[in-house]
Amino acid sequence: MMSAPTAENPGKRARKRAETERAILDTGRRHLARDGAAGLSLRAVARDLGMVSSAVYRYVASRDELLTLLIVQAYDSLGDAVDAALIPGASAEERFRQIGRAVRAWALDHPEQFALVYGSPVPGYHAPGEQTGGPGTRVTNRLLEAFSDMAPGRSDEDPRAAAALAPIMRMVGQVHPGLGASAMSRGLSAWLLVLGAVRAESFEEFGADAFADPAAWFEVVLDQALELLGR
Repeated sequence: MMSAPTAENPGKRARKRAETERAILDTGRRHLARDGAAGLSLRAVARDLGMVSSAVYRYVASRDELLTLLIVQAYDSLGDAVDAALIPGASAEERFRQIGRAVRAWALDHPEQFALVYGSPVPGYHAPGEQTGGPGTRVTNRLLEAFSDMAPGRSDEDPRAAAALAPIMRMVGQVHPGLGASAMSRGLSAWLLVLGAVRAESFEEFGADAFADPAAWFEVVLDQALELLGR
């Protein structure tokens, strides 16, 4: 008699399902690289896998569900890269640099995934927050930890920043009560500078040969971002 499937012995059917799901995601990523997120098609994925469309729908209910799975996978991949780059005991300033460098390296190594999560929105698609929220905030949480450690406290509060960032601060304040709106505003501005540099390089927004040494320019951007943070 065959034993019942367990976590240690999931059984042939469970293994086959896991293999098929991985194949669908792998093929979906290849299609992202070739066609972009807006051109993603379950029928095309099924065709490349040698499956009929109805068979793929047993694993992924729709194109939007496949996009969501790919977004979660991309965010987790990025989060893992950032976590691996952080050196225990490093200062907040150095952690900010490590996060920036890790995001840039990941973006250059995974251009289709970077474009999926940081490129243009996919027409008609709305990411379900309950699935993408956790993975999508992994890097943000690491940044908030650095911002909080660099924050001078609430003595320099700017009422304009406090008013503009009130929704964000209500969420952030529960975890980082010492991070004031002014420090948060500087942190967001600094990170947008860094992320903008990554986007410019990844998407060749200034042309393929705009920078003689992109890595050296990125270090300059990190320096300037830290100046915004008052470091």
